[in-house]
Amino acid sequence: QLVDSGGGLVQAGGSLRLSCAASGFNVDDYAIGWFRQAPGKEREEVGCISTSDGSTDYAASVKGRFTISSDNAKNTVYLQMNSLKPEDTAVYGCAALDPENYSPVKWGQGTQVTVSS
Repeated sequence: QLVDSGGGLVQAGGSLRLSCAASGFNVDDYAIGWFRQAPGKEREEVGCISTSDGSTDYAASVKGRFTISSDNAKNTVYLQMNSLKPEDTAVYGCAALDPENYSPVKWGQGTQVTVSS
């Protein structure tokens, strides 16, 4: 399973670090993606990491502000979010992605991030 944590309330311009802890499988057997969904909006992929080689990719809306990293020894993937904006407010969650086609195969439960203006 995947357990997301680290969400909270932060002022615009602030930072948060989310964690995605895996159990029962090794994160380096998958790619890991971070997603978010704001009320009334479609789910958006924020970015992903190939934990086997550390390569990352980000949505244009967060590039330069968010960073995904992994600690394979802790079986955990992180989402560092800097320069947060009110429009970043959403429920954030991670997913293990099939390394062949990057389709989600396991989901975390999500964690709320609220950015106040």
